[in-house]
Amino acid sequence: MQQDETLRDGRIVRGEDPLNLEMPFSSLDQFITPTESFYVRTHFPIPAIDKDEWWLHVEGAVERPFEINYEELLELKSLTTPVTLECAGNNRNFLEPKVKGVQWGLGAVGTAEWTGVPLATLLDRAEVKSEAREVILEGTDGGALEEPKRPSGKVQFARSIPLAKARKDVLLAYQMNGNDLPPQHGFPLRAIVPGWYAMASIKWLQRIIVIDRPFSGYYQTLDYAFWKRRGDIAELAPLTEMQTKAEIARPAQGEMVSVNSKVRVHGAAWTSDGEITKVELSTDGGATWNEASLIDQAIPNAWRLWELEWRTPSQAGKQMLVARAIDSRGGTQPVERDPDRGTYMINHLLPIEVEVR
Repeated sequence: MQQDETLRDGRIVRGEDPLNLEMPFSSLDQFITPTESFYVRTHFPIPAIDKDEWWLHVEGAVERPFEINYEELLELKSLTTPVTLECAGNNRNFLEPKVKGVQWGLGAVGTAEWTGVPLATLLDRAEVKSEAREVILEGTDGGALEEPKRPSGKVQFARSIPLAKARKDVLLAYQMNGNDLPPQHGFPLRAIVPGWYAMASIKWLQRIIVIDRPFSGYYQTLDYAFWKRRGDIAELAPLTEMQTKAEIARPAQGEMVSVNSKVRVHGAAWTSDGEITKVELSTDGGATWNEASLIDQAIPNAWRLWELEWRTPSQAGKQMLVARAIDSRGGTQPVERDPDRGTYMINHLLPIEVEVR
């Protein structure tokens, strides 16, 4: 963490209005991220919602549209599962040259235990029509946009997911780590879309809209999108799955370690719809690599902690540490940044410089 970074409740302040807080990644010391340490990403002011007056609307291409309130939702069969959420702009502060957007370091990511109702339960109750293709998740948060290419007036934060994904594993969560969702994390209800960047895990959920065509909302097409190439043609595509990545928690950037000593290098690695099968660490800027030890058991769509004991050099100087992950689908981290990804999906190798003294 840089010395000029402001902390609030142990998190790095990346924005006041709207509120954006980052977990110092060097504080990573357990599989489940404590709620008070979990990063906060907002685009608009946090809505003040009375759960006794809140309703969730399920509508669109369904046979039986309906509304459900908070108490009724809690009566439905629930499940609890750990899921890693990562902001699509995590690591943006490492991009050169500098780009617009929240300047996240390493810590716009976290793993929590989420409790809620499978989205499939509500879709089954609504009886989705045969022509349905996508499901829009709409939050209560909204406001006017300042970007040049924007619709006039107020915009609600909304994203869509394919119907198959919605039925597969999307959770409508009302608890985080065993307690009610805090307001900054989406109280009273948020979506959890496992394996996808967290812009899809809509907070302060108010509407579920089933549609028969691709959704073309602002946060689906103009923002949270990247250039996807088909030969010589580039077209905007919505961000979806998180990319395979490993990050080093400690030693942190600029940290000092002793010469000829044993240092525990550790961090976390994650991927989408698979599991991390290997993490490798280089202590010489990528010239040679050693396999790290994976901690605990693999859980789908949750990060894997890892560690390696490093014998530091006998001579003082700067050392460049680099971690890379490989997943069960054969995905690995690229060495170089793909410029077509704009300011998102940042998973190229990120060296950490430490000083051996």
